[in-house]
Amino acid sequence: MAGPTRIEWTDSSWNPVTGCTKVSPGCQHCYAERMAFRLKAMGQETYRNGFALTLHPSVLSAPLRWRKPRTIFVNSMSDLFHEAVPLDFIQRVFSVMQRAHWHRFQILTKRSARLRELAADLTWPPNVWMGVSVEAERYLPRIADLNTTAAAVKFLSLEPLLGPLPSLNLNGIDWVIVGGESGPGARPMREEWVLEIRDQCIASDVPFFFKQWGGVNKKRAGRVLQGRTWDAMPREAAA
Repeated sequence: MAGPTRIEWTDSSWNPVTGCTKVSPGCQHCYAERMAFRLKAMGQETYRNGFALTLHPSVLSAPLRWRKPRTIFVNSMSDLFHEAVPLDFIQRVFSVMQRAHWHRFQILTKRSARLRELAADLTWPPNVWMGVSVEAERYLPRIADLNTTAAAVKFLSLEPLLGPLPSLNLNGIDWVIVGGESGPGARPMREEWVLEIRDQCIASDVPFFFKQWGGVNKKRAGRVLQGRTWDAMPREAAA
């Protein structure tokens, strides 16, 4: 529910919500869904509902007990802006993040319309980074929704990248993550798609993080792009 993670661009995960429903092609081979059913089969009580959306109020206070500063991915096993998550629960999550000011919190959503709808009802402390997932050109409007928020750091997760993004506009964006799909049935990602995004990040002076090539065996495929790794973080993180 909360603790260290192997995700390359963060330190820990915190899951006051688990479970989700699919909204776009990037969800097709959801790693969180596979993991939730695996944890349910192992008898973990917090995953007794499998991948059905479930709120976990008992987990809300966990970051307050972590005294050493860390970067925390919020709801790696869900989407905080899922339609079934009540506004008051989202506000409680934001309240904890504000109180735990020594951490950095990273939130990702594919439900950018609800993010836009609720943004004014949320307090945006400077340690909260807000991002949207964009897997294909038709979902670029999610970025405009992200830019309506008062988040101090706005970022994009272009993962799983399923096609080129020729109309990508990085105005207002502080960080870009790119990655290929991994696991069973992984769809391929082409190098030219990645290079086009990387070059735009360089031209726009936006930090670029290349997470992985993906594939059925993501460890073997690695994360080297043109002879090097790309691990840039937002300037706030480097300050």
